[in-house]
Amino acid sequence: MIRCMEQEKEFLTDLDNAIADGDHGINMARGFCAVEQKIADFGSKDIGTVLKTAGMTLVSAVGGSAGPLYGTAFMKSGMIMNGKNEMNISDFIECIKVSVEGIMQRGKAVRGEKTMLDAMIPSLEAMEKAFSDGLSDKEIIEHGVEAAKNGVEFTKTIAATKGRASYIGERSIGHQDPGATSYTFLLDVVANAL
Repeated sequence: MIRCMEQEKEFLTDLDNAIADGDHGINMARGFCAVEQKIADFGSKDIGTVLKTAGMTLVSAVGGSAGPLYGTAFMKSGMIMNGKNEMNISDFIECIKVSVEGIMQRGKAVRGEKTMLDAMIPSLEAMEKAFSDGLSDKEIIEHGVEAAKNGVEFTKTIAATKGRASYIGERSIGHQDPGATSYTFLLDVVANAL
């Protein structure tokens, strides 16, 4: 995830430049770089502690709305994984679920407002269905990535009604949401890791 955010920094920044203040890629790379500096401290800590630490680091290091939103996602996931040293696919799906809930609450947003939720919610639904269909862990997450990518494409067709992009309203149509894109990149990292 750290390498991905560094590699995609300029692309995400360009996306954000088109509809907002142009700092999403820079902020995400800075935040994940700050998380990287904490990795040595993780040692043998449980997954919950690692995720909560990552979340708090993102909140403090990432500017704009992305810091609190991604921070919330990691901290909520950390609560689910508290005391655990292994994560199975059911845990992972639950982490995405509580992340969506936390982001909806913190951002006061719902699906269809041209936000990261437009990738997150479809990916969650796709992973839940793939899980219930008995697919492999990798297939489950791949279904999630595909649904997230479709969600990113959907954001091009709607006007932003939340965040800084809402300031330009209808002029945001035709542009994909940077937050939905960064989420999709991060989920793809997980799929590739498997």
